[in-house]
Amino acid sequence: MPAKSRFTRLDAFTKTVDEARVRTTSGGIVTIASLLIVLYLALGEWRDYRRVVVHPELIVDKGRGEKMEIHLNISFPQIPCELLTLDVMDVSGEQQTGVMHGVNKVRLESLANGGGVIDVKSLDLHEGAPHLDPDYCGGCYGANPPANAQKAGCCNTCDEVREAYASVSWAFGRGENVEQCEREHYAERLDAQRNEGCRIEGGIRVNKVVGNFHIAPGRSFSNGNMHVHDLNNYFDTPVQGGHVFTHTIHSLRFGPQLPEEITAKMGKKGELPWTNHHLNPLDDTHQIANEPAYNFMYFVKVVSTSYLPLGWDSKSNSNPDDGILGKLGHGNDGSIETHQYSVTSHKRSLNGGDDAAEGHKEKLHARGGIPGVFFSYDISPMKVINREERTKSLTGFLTGLCAIIGGTLTVAAAVDRGVYEGATRLKKLQSKNL
Repeated sequence: MPAKSRFTRLDAFTKTVDEARVRTTSGGIVTIASLLIVLYLALGEWRDYRRVVVHPELIVDKGRGEKMEIHLNISFPQIPCELLTLDVMDVSGEQQTGVMHGVNKVRLESLANGGGVIDVKSLDLHEGAPHLDPDYCGGCYGANPPANAQKAGCCNTCDEVREAYASVSWAFGRGENVEQCEREHYAERLDAQRNEGCRIEGGIRVNKVVGNFHIAPGRSFSNGNMHVHDLNNYFDTPVQGGHVFTHTIHSLRFGPQLPEEITAKMGKKGELPWTNHHLNPLDDTHQIANEPAYNFMYFVKVVSTSYLPLGWDSKSNSNPDDGILGKLGHGNDGSIETHQYSVTSHKRSLNGGDDAAEGHKEKLHARGGIPGVFFSYDISPMKVINREERTKSLTGFLTGLCAIIGGTLTVAAAVDRGVYEGATRLKKLQSKNL
């Protein structure tokens, strides 16, 4: 026998000699079954370790001086593109009137002709004046010449006269008795697309503060402290029944859309309510107006939402902002800064309600206003963070693996011992009976 060391008496794993071991058929079967169970459970533990889940957190939004993008796609089947204007304003005092950058006006055929797409731009009703005398300087009819005029101090086109009128808060109408507009046949061209529709699509970048954007008829301008629109061409129309603001919101979102592979990680649709920010509640909304003097108001509550991929590091995170629409919110490390929102809506006739209707006698009906579609958005002080995480750490995986092996072999040993003892006693009983 080998010499005993000082650690011999500390050995918790006592050994038996081979002559004292008994191998049985049942023991072999239990051993094979236990090994299969260990492999199956170990594979499940590995899959669980590799699984990535999205964990939601709610924190106070501490961002300051941030920007936000609004992406919209809205169709107006009974209003031509020339009459529609997109304006944006917020509580900081910033205004964007007649927004065109990043936004396309798509001309649509009349509903009677199927409502198909005509062109990706509104009909150009304002021809340039390349054929005019180089020394020609058109008058602005008492208004101030626009700063972006082709010729400084002059109004050589109908559009420049319209801008000059808007700068001094004058209504323009159809351009009667305006030389430039009569030369360009502005009124005739406007009437040529009266029965058309329009789809406004694209994106705008705004300050991340309380504000609103709206789509209303006519060119907008400020009259004192009031924001007004030139509605002459909207109400004065040869179209029977007039233009109405029946509209379909195909899509409206605040910030970038989450890719499908990310939303798939968050669970199936309807399983997790907090993941529904990629399902914009106003998508595929259809509203019908029965009269021209009608407006729709949507009150939107915007909640900042971040998606942080596995291995995200706040020190290396950067969101490039090169001024290109659609790139704001996409981080170089795969993170996404977007927004989810809830919405309530209201619609009313600008002529007031029917006081004779049931339940309306005790109500005070507001009258007046601007027809159109208005979106008023408010920013929530809270922020949702969706963070990718592994369900287990490496140490947790190793601990679970050891528990699987040890537990399975322990149970297998107890089963094998029970089978062996039972078989032995059965043999003894049979030998006594003989």
